[in-house]
Amino acid sequence: MTNADELQIKISQGAKPGEGGELPGKKVDKTIARIRYSTPGVGLISPPHHDIYSIEDLSQLIHDLKNANPSARISVKLVSEVGVGVVASGVAKAHADHILIAGDTGGTGASPLTSIKHAGLPWEMGIAEAHQVLVLNDLRSRVVLQTDGGLKTGRDVVIAALLGAEEFGFATAPLIALGCIMMRKCHLNTCPVGIATQDPELRKKFTGKPEHVVNYLFMVAEDARRIMASLGFKTIDEMVGRSDVLRTDEAIRHWKSDGLDLTRVLAPAQKARPNVGTRHLIPQDHGLEKSLDMTRIVPAAQSALATGQPVVIESPVVNINRTVGTILSHEVAKRYGQRGLPDNTIRIRLSGSAGQSLGAFLAHGITIELEGDANDYVGKGLSGGQIIVYPPRESSFTPEDNIIVGNVCLYGATSGDAFFGGRAAERFCVRNSGANAVVEGVGDHGCEYMTGGRVVILGKTGRNFAAGMSGGIAYVWDDEKTFRVNCNLATVELMKISAGPEEQEVMQLIRLHHQFTGSKQAERALANWPAFMKQCVKVMPTDYKAVLEELEKSKAKGQTVGV
Repeated sequence: MTNADELQIKISQGAKPGEGGELPGKKVDKTIARIRYSTPGVGLISPPHHDIYSIEDLSQLIHDLKNANPSARISVKLVSEVGVGVVASGVAKAHADHILIAGDTGGTGASPLTSIKHAGLPWEMGIAEAHQVLVLNDLRSRVVLQTDGGLKTGRDVVIAALLGAEEFGFATAPLIALGCIMMRKCHLNTCPVGIATQDPELRKKFTGKPEHVVNYLFMVAEDARRIMASLGFKTIDEMVGRSDVLRTDEAIRHWKSDGLDLTRVLAPAQKARPNVGTRHLIPQDHGLEKSLDMTRIVPAAQSALATGQPVVIESPVVNINRTVGTILSHEVAKRYGQRGLPDNTIRIRLSGSAGQSLGAFLAHGITIELEGDANDYVGKGLSGGQIIVYPPRESSFTPEDNIIVGNVCLYGATSGDAFFGGRAAERFCVRNSGANAVVEGVGDHGCEYMTGGRVVILGKTGRNFAAGMSGGIAYVWDDEKTFRVNCNLATVELMKISAGPEEQEVMQLIRLHHQFTGSKQAERALANWPAFMKQCVKVMPTDYKAVLEELEKSKAKGQTVGV
């Protein structure tokens, strides 16, 4: 994210609105598994946005991404649908820099047939509504508006601009230019021209060249220039929102269009608000200069950033301090890349109640220790850092019976460690892909869609635990024998911890948890370890187990297999 020019939040897709993507296990090769922090041969499910349940949640994610890369443009992808204009207004108010309205015509050949035939609306409907509503609410000047979904010609570009778009997305047509013959077999790994496949033999059949796409887009631009000249426009900016120059063709008569009234779609929004901007003119104010990172943490960490010299930073924190540590992680990643800094180079000691997204995307070498509690999204996208949260030393409540961190903690974490001296709320470790975590209880939907890492839960879980879990391992202390009822067994099986290295790994995580948080629950587990081993349930994804067993067989035969 640190090196991106644009970061896009994909709310939905035009060709299959409301449905996430699924990648069959046979297409997950070593390269894809490495990039997505998963296991070769195990299918991947793209989970819904479990950190977005309101426009305020979306605003928080936009803020998180802007902290992760202050120079990147933050985009939100929406779908052409009735009411998309109201949603676009909320997105603009949530401080997105860019909004994309996707139509139903384009899209992947892997979309379900029911979606391709029956879902979504043309991009013309969506971009017209979004532009009009944004202008009427004086929000249009804050955002760049883009559309896509089957654009092919210069005429499409001109119509899109006249309806309100400033940018235009092309995907299917450039694929055709590269050799795609639209076999609609993208999901089968059998693409005969070597585009939508991971099969090395089929990929050899790919004959496309960058020049093919460049040539195609030059012709689209030339086509658009001719139409613009005929309308009297010199630039795209002049055309944006000028739907008054569009007219319906009276020569086209078809029974499907009988009674169709396009007056409102083609209504110029600027007539209702003549003094309001009708294209992007004003940059969004993300307020990063007011963040705790910019006012306190990054200045105090300059020596560590410049020379790698260890530093300790102490600060109070309150719940308006959001996304603490993320701009610092961006600075670390800019200088040191994915490897970050050595462990504990920058140690941040906080006290109080932290706001949303504490330690989001925390880079390797940064440790955040919080004496207090935190809101939602702690450790979202954790990227090698360490997060420790425990109650104030003078508190009198029982940590394992009380929530100390909020919902959706460690969502999409890829590496690093987290130790929480208390319970976490709902959706703990959704899509965890490599982080290690110890917590003293979780709410509903824990470890959903998890693909990697190790999670130790020293307490009770809510319902629907491990739904869609396809990798990694969870260990649950089930001393009351209630866990089986709460676990979703569709993709996992329950086992016992193996003696030897696995037992030592679990013991070491619990020891670290006790060391960092002073947990009484960890102390009880370590003091009576044989009883803990009998009561602890190992949650093992079925496909992951099968792949690991296959790996062991291959090693026994002397074959080299990468996982």
